Order: sequence, then structure tokens, then C-alpha cells
Amino acid sequence: MSSQQSDFERTPGGAVLMDGKRLRDELIVSLRSTIAAAGDPEVCLATVLVGDDKPSQVYVKSKGKKAVEAGLQSRHVGLGADSTQSEVEAAVRELVEDPGVHGILVQLPLPDGLDPEPVLDLIPPEKDVDGLTERSMGRLVRGKLGHAPCTPLGVMRLLDRYGVETSGRNAVVVGRSTLVGLPQVLLLGRKGADATVTLAHSRTSDLAAVCRDADIIVAAAGIARLIGAEHVKPGAAVIDVGISRTEDGIVGDVDFDAVQAVAGAVTPMPGGTGPMTIACLMENTYAAYGMMQGS
Repeated sequence: MSSQQSDFERTPGGAVLMDGKRLRDELIVSLRSTIAAAGDPEVCLATVLVGDDKPSQVYVKSKGKKAVEAGLQSRHVGLGADSTQSEVEAAVRELVEDPGVHGILVQLPLPDGLDPEPVLDLIPPEKDVDGLTERSMGRLVRGKLGHAPCTPLGVMRLLDRYGVETSGRNAVVVGRSTLVGLPQVLLLGRKGADATVTLAHSRTSDLAAVCRDADIIVAAAGIARLIGAEHVKPGAAVIDVGISRTEDGIVGDVDFDAVQAVAGAVTPMPGGTGPMTIACLMENTYAAYGMMQGS
């Protein structure tokens, strides 16, 4: 752990609390200053929401609010739950063809009966600010210019901001989704981060032993309280990405109360990686503008 961590808020157990809300707000303010210094160009993030799923509506509204705070333009396309595949694809295609739109985010999941893959495939890498298409993933694998998925990128921002060293360290990513787990492995292991990364999952033999060798654990399996104190080497950094709905409410993959007494740094749930996902979406949108301007 870095000596700069002495200035950070800590949990009752003494771990550094990696506050995603605080860092999100810092990044939004910084981005607003950057855009103002560039002459306030019109940078547009377009969101597409199909159906009336309440959590998705709240999430999309939050994205639009933060976009405005960051100095971006926010455009929203809302489609009914009875929309056809062709109607959804037509709405996305219109945004793709609009030169005034720099970033496109299609809120997932789509309603039952709609296939998200043909919809995402319409989005060119330059406008794929969520980093979800196969072309964006290919660019990440090959180290080409593109947009990394926002959640794993947010994890990297948290590690950097809170002084968690990655170079030469051992990291374990628990979860193998294309949304978080796989790109997280790539981001931690690429040049500049230089961690030695192990990909684990719910079927990993003796998961606790694998995790105890790690200096950094990223829990992204979507299994409530999967990671306990027995998984954590004293002083390790533990990042909670998972979200599960239980009788106790929404909980993460990390048993926070137990882990915070062992870890050197830990994210809260909520208030950790979720806010960072939105902050990195805004950063990716401004980067998309730069890519389209050739800068």
C-alpha cells in the first residue's frame, strides 16, 4: 500500500475506504474543466432505453444528469416495451449515422424477445463508449485505440486514486463475464498496469486459497458475499463489482463487514464501483469526441 493512503478515510477495521462517489465527482469536475478549456465543444452522449424497467430508468436518468454536470450534451431515446427488433435497430442506426452524436449507450438488458447482439453490432468502435461490442473487445485485446468497458476501467481508476500498486503485484479476478471479468484481466495485465493476473470463478477449486495469494481481488461473479475474510490476504485491496438482490436488500460479492477488518483497502457497496462506471462513461464519451475529431 502507498504511503499516501494515510490521508484517506478508513473503515472501522482500518482498511482504506475506496469511495467511488467521491472519485466520480472529482472526475466529473475535472472533465468539465477540460471541456471548458477546449472551448466547450458540443459533445453528445446518446442513451437508448427500451421498455419500462424501473432500475434501468433510474440508471439512465443518472447518466444523463452526470453528463450535463460534466459539460456534455445528453440525448435520450426511449422506446416502448412492445418495440420490435427492427424498430430498436432503426433507432440505434439513426444515432450511428448522426455526426453530432459521439457516444451511444444501449441500456441492457433489453426486454424479452429482443436480441441485443445485432443492436450492439450496429455501433462503431468510435461511438461504443460502453465498450461492449466485439470490435471494442478486439481492440482491447490487441492494444489498439478504443474504449474499455466502463466498470473495469472504473476499477483501474480506483486503484490508481487510492494508491494501490499494480506493477509486479498478483491480482485475482473472480468472474469471467465479457462485461467485467475478461476485460478486467486485460486491463490489469497490460503494459503500464503490469500485474500478474489469475482469472477465477465460482467453480475454481479452493477459491479461498487462490484469492489469499492475491494483492488485489476484483470480485465480479454476481454471487452474494462470495468473498469473505478467509479469502483475503492481510493488507490486500478488495474491489466489489457484484450486485445481488437478497432478502437483506442489494449486496455485493464481498462480505464487507468481515473483509474490511483484514483488507488494506476495500470498496463499499453501494458507493464503490457503481459511481465509477458512470464517471468512466463520461470520460469515454469525451475520448470518442476526440477520436472522431482525429485528435
